[in-house]
Amino acid sequence: MLLKAALPQLFDGLKEMAKITFIEHDGTRHEVDATPGMSVMEAAVKNMVPGIDADCGGACACATCHVYVEPDWLEAVGERSEMEEDMLDFAFDVRDTSRLSCQIKVTDGLDGLTVKVPEKQF
Repeated sequence: MLLKAALPQLFDGLKEMAKITFIEHDGTRHEVDATPGMSVMEAAVKNMVPGIDADCGGACACATCHVYVEPDWLEAVGERSEMEEDMLDFAFDVRDTSRLSCQIKVTDGLDGLTVKVPEKQF
């Protein structure tokens, strides 16, 4: 931190990483670092989290990045868009806490986010 304070120009544009925890259906946990601005899905794919298929690459066109957001985090991740609602119709075991991880943008405020991965992606 001392270096950051002494040379702020070197750190301009650098973003702190957010920790996101993915919990597989069997309880296996994967804690990953995510750069603010990327999607939760991108963080999962970059870190090879099992169960996040992301077939459409994040275009909100397949529902294979479906996750369950822990209830304490629902307000922080925001509400589903109409397009996301429509795609969730194709997901397996949709719940009130269901989101497409491609539609959740990582912010500093999501540091510590926990999501569960469904048993299968449709």
